[in-house]
Amino acid sequence: MTQVSFLATARLTAVLLAALLVPQVAWTEAPPLQEVMGEPSYVFAADAARVSVTRRGGHVGPVVFQFHGREVSPLSVAPWWKDQQTQDITQARYATPLVDVLRGDFFCVPFGVNADPLGTEQYVLHGKTANDDWRLEGLDTTEQGATLHLSMETSVRPGRVDKWVSLREGQTAVYQRHRITGMAGPMNYGHHTMVAFPDREGAGLYSCSSYVYGQVAPQPFEDPATGGYCALETGAVFDDLARVPTQTGDTADLTRFPARRGYDDLVMLVSDPELAFAWNAVVFPEEGYAWFSIRPRDELPMTLLWISNGGRHYPPWNGRHVNVMGIEDVLGYFHYGIADSVAENPVSKLGHATSRVLEADAPFETHHVFGILAVPEGFGRVRDLTLSEGELLLTDVAGHTARTPLDTNFLNR
Repeated sequence: MTQVSFLATARLTAVLLAALLVPQVAWTEAPPLQEVMGEPSYVFAADAARVSVTRRGGHVGPVVFQFHGREVSPLSVAPWWKDQQTQDITQARYATPLVDVLRGDFFCVPFGVNADPLGTEQYVLHGKTANDDWRLEGLDTTEQGATLHLSMETSVRPGRVDKWVSLREGQTAVYQRHRITGMAGPMNYGHHTMVAFPDREGAGLYSCSSYVYGQVAPQPFEDPATGGYCALETGAVFDDLARVPTQTGDTADLTRFPARRGYDDLVMLVSDPELAFAWNAVVFPEEGYAWFSIRPRDELPMTLLWISNGGRHYPPWNGRHVNVMGIEDVLGYFHYGIADSVAENPVSKLGHATSRVLEADAPFETHHVFGILAVPEGFGRVRDLTLSEGELLLTDVAGHTARTPLDTNFLNR
């Protein structure tokens, strides 16, 4: 079982007190919007990273890390950003702004297709937070880094969502915090993070913290009649990511990607309830680095793997969305949306909550970190991720290690 530990409380307290003594820089004026890969975006940077956040939908991407004398941009941007017209988008199965913008990571309230209403509440695909314009609250810069603050008023269920995206000097990591206020009632939500893989079979090695339940989407994820194709067996339950049943009766190894060109699939992993923090990792051995994400398990207990490799042949995908793995940390029942997540479902029947009851007078926050770090030659699939004060440590299946600075106080809220 993955163990996540922190050092002595006294040392942690000293760090926090020292941070409080650092002079704070006042909020700057609104940074001007810049056109980044077709979208008006807020751009800010620290010494080791540069982040663009789209005004429309609040998509965090592209993210560019300065890494050993080169630039690494680990998140994907949908290829249709270069299209000269939006006819394909308006004809898309889900003709929403997020499909037009699609990039990086975005926060969904509620997460999912949301085809069915919850009572009188009818939501768009992945909610207003993934589609509409965010309001700029400010950009805070200090000697430790920079934080962009955006906000949005919600309407279907009145409330507010605040988004903070932060960088730390000397760190190749992005810190995200979201606060939901004013909403009352059950809700599902999550991060829709999309990692770009090199165009080589098996170029990336995926692993995650321990999980207690794994399943392929229980309804067909794509339909050949409308130009979509899946490789995995619909609804298959599995306990080994390297042996997931396929429609042909074979098994697929989901720990290696790209694979299965011409297919899009989706699986869900329910992380071990005993964990304080859950994680994902992808090692790119030839590129010499690993990507990681970490979150408090009680906030985001599930991970959806959207394995996208050219299986959608309808607009605007047209078979060109390839070598992308959505590694999406959520609370919910697959990608179906709020109605299915709030209702009793096969996963909630197993004792795993797929929604949370929000209280109007009790703000709720989620915390999520992703980034990259160097790995030595010969480093393989990650077996374990551990945190100590100010550091992340990866250990591969052969016992090799790699480490990087990380603000662990952010997660230890």
